[in-house]
Amino acid sequence: MNPWLVVGLGNPGPGYAKHRHNVGHLVVDRLVARASAKLKAPLGMRAELAELRVGPPGPDSRRMVVAKSRTFMNETGGPVAKLIKYYKITPESLIVVHDELDLDPGRLRVKFGGGDNGHNGLRSIRRSLGTGDFYRVRIGVGRPPGRQDPADFLLSNIPASQQADFAVEVERAADAVESLIIAGLERTQSFYNG
Repeated sequence: MNPWLVVGLGNPGPGYAKHRHNVGHLVVDRLVARASAKLKAPLGMRAELAELRVGPPGPDSRRMVVAKSRTFMNETGGPVAKLIKYYKITPESLIVVHDELDLDPGRLRVKFGGGDNGHNGLRSIRRSLGTGDFYRVRIGVGRPPGRQDPADFLLSNIPASQQADFAVEVERAADAVESLIIAGLERTQSFYNG
């Protein structure tokens, strides 16, 4: 059976690691840590990835490839398209994990399909795949305070006072990814879309 592909959106490098915009990368890191695995960067893939199993041990477990693009957010589509081709899967087996300005912090939404809502990573993936028909795990980061530019807000570190709550949301998003693969969309939405 072909694997699921889970792509966490973010920008590469330590300078971006703690930004709100990199929450997708944090979820991939969490899934890798749960499996006691390590990310690798295969030659020519322009991504770091790990092959994991999710679900009960044995024949009922599911294969899952988790990945973080080594390109900037607005160029994520190329590496994602390459991974889809390499693993011989369709976009319907893709889960993209990303930040969402239109959801308050502490809120999570799981959905299938839709537009890019101004998100450069989603726009790049939709353009490269020619479709928006893939799963999304959207993690609320909220709108910037006052008149702060949304781009500046997203590309700023999560304040120390919010890091513990943010870590809980990363954990929940990792749970939602696993649930989506094991239990399907409807059950996952009923549990996580609050």
